[in-house]
Amino acid sequence: MFDEVFTTAGIRVVLTAPQAPRMNAIMEQCVGSVRRELLDRILIMNERHLRKILAEYETYFNRHRPRGALKQASPLRALPDPVDADIEVSRRDRVGGLLHEYVQVA
Repeated sequence: MFDEVFTTAGIRVVLTAPQAPRMNAIMEQCVGSVRRELLDRILIMNERHLRKILAEYETYFNRHRPRGALKQASPLRALPDPVDADIEVSRRDRVGGLLHEYVQVA
């Protein structure tokens, strides 16, 4: 009965694969991150706005957001080699200033 609600709305229900028991936990972590870092802090106006914000967050999440399991690197960007010299840091705002990316200026 629960799945019928989604099916009538045109949403395909995907069951957790028996070969991947952690699949549900990984998705819950991802959805939780989106809620805490994005949706709880911004007012979504319509579906187009939601899609735009989620696309920008996806880029931030995969290319910049550091992960403890990767020694503070992101999945699509390797951690740069440490530098002993004075480093200038630049801040770039994402999602209208809600999220911030910090990069080293060469």
